[in-house]
Amino acid sequence: MSGIAPLLDGTVVASAAAALFLAPRVLRREAGPARRGRSYGPEPVLAAVVALIYLNQVLVAVYVNRVHHGDVSFITRYLQPGWFDVPRLDALAARFPAPELLAPSVLRVQAFLELPLVLLAFVAVVRRLDRALYVRLARSPLVPLAAASYTVAFCAVEWDLRNPYTVDDLVLRTLAACLTPPLIAWLARRETGAEPGAGAEAEAKPVPEPGPTRSLFRFALDLWAYGQLMLVLYDTALLYNLARLGDHLPSAAVALAVLVATRTVPPRGPRPQPGPYTATLAGTIGRALALFLVPALSIRYSESFGTPELAALAGLLVIGAAARRDAPRLLLPALAGAVVGYAVAALAPGPYYEATLLRSATGALLATTALCALLDTTRARLVVRS
Repeated sequence: MSGIAPLLDGTVVASAAAALFLAPRVLRREAGPARRGRSYGPEPVLAAVVALIYLNQVLVAVYVNRVHHGDVSFITRYLQPGWFDVPRLDALAARFPAPELLAPSVLRVQAFLELPLVLLAFVAVVRRLDRALYVRLARSPLVPLAAASYTVAFCAVEWDLRNPYTVDDLVLRTLAACLTPPLIAWLARRETGAEPGAGAEAEAKPVPEPGPTRSLFRFALDLWAYGQLMLVLYDTALLYNLARLGDHLPSAAVALAVLVATRTVPPRGPRPQPGPYTATLAGTIGRALALFLVPALSIRYSESFGTPELAALAGLLVIGAAARRDAPRLLLPALAGAVVGYAVAALAPGPYYEATLLRSATGALLATTALCALLDTTRARLVVRS
């Protein structure tokens, strides 16, 4: 157990409690009036943050090769193995003026960008499921609480891996925690046409076309694509391993193609209203996302640096709160999804924990959605025959 375990465990408890108390209240609020015009959501800003992260990686390569002559031991001696596989970029490095001014590119720039990255990615995923739910969450106290929880987790791990830049990083992470929630709220206020959708209030309010079954299948693909891109970003940029980017380009290209297709390609065929199983599943997923927003990162880091049992318990409590009222109806689909998820993890594991979890979760969601759609179809046919 790490020396930062008490801080991470305390953050898990506090953030889970805050989510369980506030999220249900946020979900009962109206999303607010729709604006006229066209809205692109948080994804363009997220793309800009990703571009800045990769630009910083290029500057790191220039700095390391010009100032430290390609030797990364000046920083890797403070870190765990697996960091700073930096490309040469000889032509650019040789022509770059005043490379010593690029010293902040090592750790500090990224310390400021990591929180906007993870929070923008989270709300972008929520928007793919339900734009009204995205507006509710983005304009709620849950985002500032998530920023605080994530920053505590980031800073705790930062302190555990102390280096000469740690104090600078802590200041920059705190600054990011102050600036990111207002940015996300501002983006949500610009949202247009945010009608209640297939998320947390799917059973109580109308669901816009396309129908939730098709939306949930698309959302499962979106979830995989976002997860895959985050894994690529983690492997190549967040660990300063830009030299490995070429190995990940095919999977990143596929994930980007999926995100573009699910957003731009219109569905074919009729657009049915949701059946009870599909609507219930959509509502459960929406509530789960709202409940996980605040404690997500502290649960993840507590699994590695804190008390794994506490992290697992907090995750189960959040899932239980999301599915509590829907458990009877979703029991069979959830069991089928769990079996498929376990089979995927056992038969097609990824190279590390997060990759396996992404594959397993995607398989489980697809299987659960498919069985809910089948049950709705069977029920509709029985009603017609009767």
